[in-house]
Amino acid sequence: MPCRRAVSLLLALLIGSALAAAQATPPPRITKENREQIIHVFAYDLVYIRTNFPMGKVGLKLRNGTLSPSGPDLQQLMALWGPAAKPGDQARITDIVFKDDHIHFEINGGPIKKRKWYQRIEVGGSAGSTPISPSDSNANARGSFVDLYFDKYVPEMTGPELKEALRPVFDFDSKSPLAAYLETVSPKVKDAIEKHHVLVGMNHDMVIYAKGRAPKKVREHVDEVEYEEWIYGTPPQDVDFVRFVGDEVVRVETMKVDGQKIVRTEKEVDLTRPALAAKQPERPDNAPTLRRPGEEMPDARPQNPSRLPPAGTPTPPDKDPTPNLVG
Repeated sequence: MPCRRAVSLLLALLIGSALAAAQATPPPRITKENREQIIHVFAYDLVYIRTNFPMGKVGLKLRNGTLSPSGPDLQQLMALWGPAAKPGDQARITDIVFKDDHIHFEINGGPIKKRKWYQRIEVGGSAGSTPISPSDSNANARGSFVDLYFDKYVPEMTGPELKEALRPVFDFDSKSPLAAYLETVSPKVKDAIEKHHVLVGMNHDMVIYAKGRAPKKVREHVDEVEYEEWIYGTPPQDVDFVRFVGDEVVRVETMKVDGQKIVRTEKEVDLTRPALAAKQPERPDNAPTLRRPGEEMPDARPQNPSRLPPAGTPTPPDKDPTPNLVG
């Protein structure tokens, strides 16, 4: 019996060592044939975008499923350079380059305008030099890119494995922009869009996917705050007034056919990231203060933090002959 136990233990140790060695063996480098096959299959493929791509020379980096830049840094790049593509947009992979430890994917021509060799040839004269072939000033100047990074080198992989690695940025399977966009939002927003319902807190893109482009828009200023109202529907149907301050819906008013008015101003979906809200910790009860014992501080809260315009329907056209209409 002790001998059998020793043999069983030895076999278990050998099997465990073999499995550990197999797991510790690094995958082989990608072969030249597989690189060429990936370029052949994926180059000029149409995909749907799952995240924001900024224009400019700073693209995205994807490593182990994590994107950078992201959050406020990505939003700052989008505001500074403008969007090359947004979630739900269709884009084309126009270039694939294999590097030592990453694969470079360009979309829509990449961020840098490229020229053919003959477009660099110029003819000189007394008045200066002139290119022999004119170039398109808009060609390949509004794209972007993502670099897919690996540990030390690009390993051998299959097409489905590469698609899964690129899933945070590219959707290869959706059949429409709406289907692709719905995969990037929360279940609550997805349900509202599918029901063509607008929630307070949505952004412009969400409202467009839910209701379409507004046939009428009105811009106004109230208390030094500019807002824009998107109007959907015309009497005798229900009419929705969707009010934006910046890129956020702050008020939804629905005028029903029977004359009932429904107004929603409380935020129903929050698109802000929790990390932003955690930057201001609560003041402890025993925090140092300059107040004298028993002294009350004046109300430091703002009169109207969101500075939203007061509730109410827009001024009828017959009362305001010169409304400020946009779109």
